[in-house]
Amino acid sequence: MTPKQLKLYETTLKLLTQRGVTLDAIAELVMFLQKDYIEHLTLPECRNSVEVVLHKREIQNAIMTGIQLDLLAEQKQLMTPLQEIIEADEGLYGIDEVMALSIVNVYGSIGSTNYGYIDKIKPGILAKLNAHEPGIIHTFLDDLVGAVAAAAASRLAHANPEEEDIY
Repeated sequence: MTPKQLKLYETTLKLLTQRGVTLDAIAELVMFLQKDYIEHLTLPECRNSVEVVLHKREIQNAIMTGIQLDLLAEQKQLMTPLQEIIEADEGLYGIDEVMALSIVNVYGSIGSTNYGYIDKIKPGILAKLNAHEPGIIHTFLDDLVGAVAAAAASRLAHANPEEEDIY
């Protein structure tokens, strides 16, 4: 890994941590998605898969961009009407999901189904990120975290195809 690659990875982790998202919280989402399909799956395996996903440059770029947009919205630095749309996390504003899909598409169609499922039910850290607390905006982050978990789960599914009867 080059110094630049390491810096981008570390920056991504730092931003996630600053926004209240740990690797373990994402790993728990991966476990949630894959526990019924991969026998003897462990949380450390899930965390490792998350780390591998987060080392990909396009995923780092999506996370950094999404978090920056959330922060700008919190600081009321976006132009109208975009400011109000992102503050409200409007249902017809789908750019946050488009960014998430750019992450899940790295691991094929199973990534999309994993993401759609986890985005709908919002378990674990996703419920917290989607709570819409006053002054805290996670319009992009909740989708990006769900996408990282879906991608990491898909990565595990690809590594264990004999155990994936359901797909």
